Order: sequence, then structure tokens, then C-alpha cells
Amino acid sequence: MNAPSITTTTPLKILKVHEVLEMTSLSRATHFAKLNAKSASYDPDYPKPVKLGARSVGYVEQEVIDWLQARIEAR
Repeated sequence: MNAPSITTTTPLKILKVHEVLEMTSLSRATHFAKLNAKSASYDPDYPKPVKLGARSVGYVEQEVIDWLQARIEAR
């Protein structure tokens, strides 16, 4: 069975957590609280991690940019 191909006009870039924290200006604790459905800070629209390996995750750069853009437009 073949995996689906990714077709995009812009190059796909995966960010590590420290890059996401830098882009969003969030603390590490807030970042993980936004991902935790049991947290008061949970944000269902916050970019979800992509599993890269047994102990590694990354975040799709465009999803982070889109989330930030939505925050700007919502103000």
C-alpha cells in the first residue's frame, strides 16, 4: 500500500518546540497547557504536534502561522 503523496505549492517545514515557542512568545508551560484538553488554557485550534520518531515531535510551520494569524484577526 502506497502512502498518499503531499502536494503543496510552498515547501513544508517542520518546527521543533523551541521554534514554536519563539514564534508564539508563549512559555513552555502555556504551550503544553494549550495542547492538554484537561487544562483551563486548552485551545482546540492550537497546532497539534506531528510524531517524527519514538521521542520526537515537530509542528507544521504553516499551522503555527495560521494560528497566529487567527489570533491577530480576532483582536
